Amino acid sequence: MAFFEAKNIIKQYAGHTALSGVSISVPEGSIFGLLGPNGAGKTTLIRIINQITGPDSGEIFFNGEPLKPEHVHHIGYLPEERGLYKKMKVGEQSIYLAQLKGMSKQDATAKLQAWFKKFDILEWWDKKVEELSKGMAQKIQFITTILHEPKLLIFDEPFSGFDPINANLLKKEILELRDKGCTIIFSTHNMGSVEEICDHIALIHKSEKILDGSFEDIKKQYRTHTYTISFNGELEKLKANLSDDIEIMEHQSGKEFESLKLKLNNGTSSNDLLSQILPHVELVSFNEIIPSMNDIFIRVVNEKNLSLDME
Repeated sequence: MAFFEAKNIIKQYAGHTALSGVSISVPEGSIFGLLGPNGAGKTTLIRIINQITGPDSGEIFFNGEPLKPEHVHHIGYLPEERGLYKKMKVGEQSIYLAQLKGMSKQDATAKLQAWFKKFDILEWWDKKVEELSKGMAQKIQFITTILHEPKLLIFDEPFSGFDPINANLLKKEILELRDKGCTIIFSTHNMGSVEEICDHIALIHKSEKILDGSFEDIKKQYRTHTYTISFNGELEKLKANLSDDIEIMEHQSGKEFESLKLKLNNGTSSNDLLSQILPHVELVSFNEIIPSMNDIFIRVVNEKNLSLDME
């Protein structure tokens, strides 16, 4: 079931088209990756969802209803451009932001202190924001974004500026929020960051949606049927017994074993490949090369004869 839907959204600014008939459908309790290069139109769509600006045309539905002003209280938004009042104390400001979302001071204080303890930043409660590192400030904004337990969370480049340890910490929390039933829109231009986190994606390029679907279905759709194998045995003997539908693309010879990169053509299956390998060599490893989201993006852009430049 779709928890959030945008249908045929068009938005123009002074002759520039930011969104050209973009539609997305975000299933309930999923992480939806809104992907594309900088300038593609992702942030414009997010601003429309948050009712910061409105579409020129199109429809938006929140939990089956047309989007209304009161729905903003059920949305948590972490923008790419972070912003905290530098002279305020961390705890004081966090309580203030929670109250803006309708939480009582008592409830906000209790939940904030639990989150600060979980993130090991409780000692910064009475420090001023200007004393924080960038990563520390981002942790606090993440906490204030999710504190009121919104039904829809929108993260715009949430891992930007984080070291790998803290990026993994946030990734773990985002996955747990999904597992508890929260619906999440995850916007990024970094295709690699979606590999382990997104259930569904939409790929936007130059104001247009050029690809969408479940992450697994898209991966399957763009398989290249390319494999790597490592083996012990005679290379020439193996090559002599491979059918014409198995193309050798690359060969590497190591101290311990030989490696080949193979492409299967004309409907040849992985089982066919194994049946031709196993009688002749000792197989060490066998792996399919799965295209990355970045590879898929470039392939789709090329197939549609679109330009990769950001202008």
